[in-house]
Amino acid sequence: MAKAAKAAKAGRAAATWRAYREVAQPGSPGIGSRIKALPRMIRAALRGHYPGLTKGKLAMFGAAVAYIVSPIDAIPDFLLGIGVVDDFGVFLWLLTSLLGEGGRYVEWERQDPPPHPETT
Repeated sequence: MAKAAKAAKAGRAAATWRAYREVAQPGSPGIGSRIKALPRMIRAALRGHYPGLTKGKLAMFGAAVAYIVSPIDAIPDFLLGIGVVDDFGVFLWLLTSLLGEGGRYVEWERQDPPPHPETT
């Protein structure tokens, strides 16, 4: 079990590092623009305008949010230390996934401007 926990911790650290490197690249959209783009990205994906975010990915994001806020967990929170780790892992995955997808969406917007609201 200790090896699995260390591997999971290393995986989360690697994902965080990759997200940081992606955001810190010169010319890459910053964290603020990525976060501001999330509602536009979700609307565009639901309307079928943004091909980068499938309904399957949206469902995964929704399932992650539901898991984080749900009182039912794979590992109960009352197990101090261990119980919060699974929620944190899901939160970290969700955060890095949304920031990465948000950056890809901002880049997509720059290359292929979305249609005007009057035409949708």
